[in-house]
Amino acid sequence: MHGPGSSGWLLVALCAATGAYCLLRMRSGVEEQRRAAGGEALMGFGMAAMAVPATVLAPPRWAWAAYVAVFGAAALRSLWAAWRSAHHLHHLVGAFAMVYMAAVMASGTHSGVPVLTGVLLGYFTAYVLWTGTRLVPVAVAGTAGGGGAPPPGWGDRLELARACRLSMGIGMLAMLLAL
Repeated sequence: MHGPGSSGWLLVALCAATGAYCLLRMRSGVEEQRRAAGGEALMGFGMAAMAVPATVLAPPRWAWAAYVAVFGAAALRSLWAAWRSAHHLHHLVGAFAMVYMAAVMASGTHSGVPVLTGVLLGYFTAYVLWTGTRLVPVAVAGTAGGGGAPPPGWGDRLELARACRLSMGIGMLAMLLAL
């Protein structure tokens, strides 16, 4: 992507760390969490690869076509899975945004369709704000007692998954702004 090198490397680090955590979340005992974590890991690592500053590594044109193919397949998978969970609709929008950015970069113009870019910026801005408000801690009744189910493992903690989704949404905003 285009933009300052230091912010590009910070974006690479953020997205790669998020992708790595999502890989660890794939060890969850809950099938739906594993499925979502796999898509999020793909998105995190794909965003990290696309965010490498162009001054360091300018990928060949065929690499952008490979991104289009990989994220196009991810979009189709998300479209198929959307009937099970509304969260897959977000995966669909994210995969479409990645296809769009890769297609723009492959075209060599490095500027997308302003209306489409604006719609995606609006969506991810709203998503980041909404996800950020969901990270605010809420007191849970009945957690002070001794009995009950054991606490979830760190890979199954909802607030960590939301923090990953928030960081990927912020990364997507940064990438769309650099487009």
